[in-house]
Amino acid sequence: MDLAGYNGLIRGSDGRWLMEFTHKIGDHDALHVEMWNIYTGMQLAKSKGFTRLVVESDTKLLVDMVTGSCKLNRKTSILIRRIRDLTNLQWRCGMFVLNTLDVKAIEALIC
Repeated sequence: MDLAGYNGLIRGSDGRWLMEFTHKIGDHDALHVEMWNIYTGMQLAKSKGFTRLVVESDTKLLVDMVTGSCKLNRKTSILIRRIRDLTNLQWRCGMFVLNTLDVKAIEALIC
């Protein structure tokens, strides 16, 4: 069985690296892996006392699910609800979709 995993990083407002995280989560599809990535990153940022947060994802469907641009039924994933709850805490939080070209440019810079 293949294990899914994710990693993320938290940067300061000047773009410099502050911290990173990595987790293995078992057998999950790509959408759920990205949900866990965003949830973990937001939890970490909140626990470190950040008051402003910009979340970037290359998964438009997930961003739409979290921001409410996509209608969901009552069986909405608990993770989506938890991410929504985190966005509504006493901090400034925005969520954006990274353009695929932006992701490729970023990868080119770090590889």
